[in-house]
Amino acid sequence: MFQYPESDASGASNLPPASSSRPQPQPERVRHVLYVSLRGLDRVIKILHRYGYADPNDGCEPIPVPTPEADSGRERRPSAEAPHQWMVVMDKILRLE
Repeated sequence: MFQYPESDASGASNLPPASSSRPQPQPERVRHVLYVSLRGLDRVIKILHRYGYADPNDGCEPIPVPTPEADSGRERRPSAEAPHQWMVVMDKILRLE
């Protein structure tokens, strides 16, 4: 199903050579949804930036993820503690073959 280039001992790839008659890859939107703590979000975004995949401003502002207790329908007093999980949505346009 998926083909990944694998080098043999000589360093040559096992994929067939690219043909000029093949259509060029078309851009496709890829959406990443990250669910993690604020500290984790900061770390993941920095790692993606270091690899050259994403810029720090590619995602939306972090959105707090509601806790299960908040969704249960019971009346809750507002809590002063920060949410444990946050969400960031990041869209990228990639050329996929």
